[in-house]
Amino acid sequence: MLITAEDATIEPVDTRVRNHADGPSAPPVIKCNGTRHYQQTDVDYDPAKKILWTVAKPLGVPCCNQNMVEEFHHSFQQLQANHGEVMHDGEWHPVHYSVIASRHPTAFNLGGDLAFFLTLIRERNRKALEHYAQLCVNIIYMRVMNFNAPLVTISLVQGDAMGGGLEFALSSNVIIAEQGSRMGLPEVIFNLFPGMGAYSLLSRRVGTRLAEKIMMSGNIYQAEELHRMGVIDILAARGEGEKAVNDFISKRGRRLNAIRSIYQCRHYVNPVSRDELMNIANLWVDAVLRLDDADMHIIARLVRSQQFEQGKRFQAAQGFRPRFVSTDMQASPPGSRT
Repeated sequence: MLITAEDATIEPVDTRVRNHADGPSAPPVIKCNGTRHYQQTDVDYDPAKKILWTVAKPLGVPCCNQNMVEEFHHSFQQLQANHGEVMHDGEWHPVHYSVIASRHPTAFNLGGDLAFFLTLIRERNRKALEHYAQLCVNIIYMRVMNFNAPLVTISLVQGDAMGGGLEFALSSNVIIAEQGSRMGLPEVIFNLFPGMGAYSLLSRRVGTRLAEKIMMSGNIYQAEELHRMGVIDILAARGEGEKAVNDFISKRGRRLNAIRSIYQCRHYVNPVSRDELMNIANLWVDAVLRLDDADMHIIARLVRSQQFEQGKRFQAAQGFRPRFVSTDMQASPPGSRT
């Protein structure tokens, strides 16, 4: 079932950094187990390690198309509403680590849905652009705030992460990337800028000057270079990204309480507010609607290039076993989750 904009109701995201030790004044916990069929997202819980894997399985070009964005939005809302717990085998279990990844063989995420943007620009459809931007901001912000729960967020990048795909990766406490992965913010090529968190999140990792240099250059970087810059936390060998995630978690062991408290300190020292993210996203909408015919011609060429590359990658990936390996997920055919 496709999730529509009407299904994915946007509600204000709680901006508080809470003390997770519930006291007498804590609000009542009302847990919900909303069932939703996802077409482009797999959600899988590992009870032994208390890891919640949220894994993209894109249909077509591996970009932030609206249906995928709405699926991530819904699954993240569920995790936040349930205070960092998930229903597994009929019981509620805590999530200690929320990991995002992709099952696509060569890409984490290629960013915004350029074909969709072209349509909205030609229609002058500000409302639809604002709706898309708000969904993206909510997704980023829920992860930035660790879902207001005592957990750690991790991005596992295996392959290309461009534009909004890199912004999505930046929303986590920890970024793990495989060697050979390519990342960048190429929006300047078609006279736009990355408006879904890049400035806010990148500047807090590497400083404003370097963040602006990365955004204004439009360059595509190898994971190795971004690791040296401090954008990426852990550089994994090619094909060993999932192992690197498990090693990171295993080595922390009983220090989880300390680790997540240190990450929570980030929110106090360098807070990212939803207003900040939304104000920048609104600037992005304004900038999108100022693009001229020459800019849109470049975007159209990129759309054709993406579609051509996707065809080649699809052929090359026939019979390919996804790098994200989970017994439960492999046993579930696409679209079978209830």
